[in-house]
Amino acid sequence: MSSAQGPGAEKGLLIALCYEVNGSCYKTLHPFGVQLAIYLTCALGTLITVLGNLLVIIVVSHFKVLHTPTNFLLLSLALADLLLGLTVLPFSTIRSVENCWYFGDDFCRLHTFLDTLFCLTSIFHLCFISIDRHCAICDPLLYPTKFTIRVACMYIGVGWAVPMVYTSVFLYTKAISEGLGHFLQDKPCVGSCQLLFNKLWGWLNFPVFFFPCFVMIVLYVKIFAVANKQARLISNMKKGFESQLHIGASKSERKAAKTLGVAVGIYLLCWLPFTIDTMVDSLLDFITPPVLFDILIWFAYFNSACNPLIYVFSYHWFRKAMKLVLTHGIFCSRTSKVDLYQ
Repeated sequence: MSSAQGPGAEKGLLIALCYEVNGSCYKTLHPFGVQLAIYLTCALGTLITVLGNLLVIIVVSHFKVLHTPTNFLLLSLALADLLLGLTVLPFSTIRSVENCWYFGDDFCRLHTFLDTLFCLTSIFHLCFISIDRHCAICDPLLYPTKFTIRVACMYIGVGWAVPMVYTSVFLYTKAISEGLGHFLQDKPCVGSCQLLFNKLWGWLNFPVFFFPCFVMIVLYVKIFAVANKQARLISNMKKGFESQLHIGASKSERKAAKTLGVAVGIYLLCWLPFTIDTMVDSLLDFITPPVLFDILIWFAYFNSACNPLIYVFSYHWFRKAMKLVLTHGIFCSRTSKVDLYQ
């Protein structure tokens, strides 16, 4: 998912090629200090993504009290972000810094497949989580029977299957690539990993990313409207034992909805620039400079590192679980039954 570098270069400048062959891409020459800083920044982002999402997976899997439909969706979301950090980001780092792809065409296709798969899986999961929060806030009495673990597992299956089928069709089906015709750009230089099907891909990615985003925005607007209405009603109730229980449950649900709303907002903030640029760039004959393109894609990647940080700062139970895991380890069976909500 990178933009090809232009073939021309000014006379008198030192030119470095990715490969010593005709038609090779030009290698980006950074001063050593700048190159080292970029590598360290990308490595730090990758490390935060991997360790943060691994911790979410361990916490949700280990503690029995967290085995709820919502948390299983969070677990699957963390798995997608973890796999992105392990299989995609290290190679994207080298491509971004060197502006060269050294790993062959077959792995380029696989890398693009995994990149698109995990990113689409994330947005599908966030969309399903917003549906879950909508049911919990707007229909709290029927929520336990409507959104069960079985339903969550069905959502998880769809959240992985649909992106996998969509990505496979456009990257591994010859009928699609042969039928693109005038949509395809000129043949990329040797040493690039440019498998975006240009105009067609840009216009298809736009609704694929934006339709779930539109659903999330609509649902969260309704969620916060209902939650505020509930809060005003509760504040007018007489204080009593039953109302105290109701207030506690309502606060818990509103807290979860607010936290996940922040996660959706950050997702939109991270992905909107790249998605819009992909669509607009296809209309303007791909004028986005390679450096700007890399900044936008890494800004989108940064979203995968944000979700664990959101949980740390928002959920008391997550901080408590993280402390137990780090101090007692995941092999201590008695910690798995601890009530993290007390």
